[in-house]
Amino acid sequence: MRRGVRLGIDVGKARIGVARCDPDGLLAVPVETVARSKDRDIRRIAELAAEFDALEIVVGNPLALSGSETASTADAVGFAELLTIIGLPVRLVDERLSTVSAQQSLRQAGRSAKQQRSIVDQAAAVIILQHAVDLERASGREPGRLVVPEEGQQHA
Repeated sequence: MRRGVRLGIDVGKARIGVARCDPDGLLAVPVETVARSKDRDIRRIAELAAEFDALEIVVGNPLALSGSETASTADAVGFAELLTIIGLPVRLVDERLSTVSAQQSLRQAGRSAKQQRSIVDQAAAVIILQHAVDLERASGREPGRLVVPEEGQQHA
């Protein structure tokens, strides 16, 4: 298992959930929910990556249960490609049912749908990141697939 903090990202249409793990990759915890906005969301994630001295960024890849792409897949992949400008490795990992799992956990904890809205994205990011670090620990290989920056895109 590579040592270092990773950021986990759950990309939504209006909000982006952010989580981080400890340097040993044992436990993922929520960080914040970032409003989706042109350039400011990437800038905020870059600030968080610098603040936590992140090794890499893990972005949830929303696939259908069958493994095929969904309407949200292109959005998440596009956002992951934009994140490469930060200059850290960005990995896409399967996130099937992460938001559903997060909503169920929050509901079981007694949170109403209205109360969940502000934190469900963070909870989904925690699930995505925890899955990624658990996969790496079990397999000894980096999880998901590395996102290659678009040609001509420069790193910050």
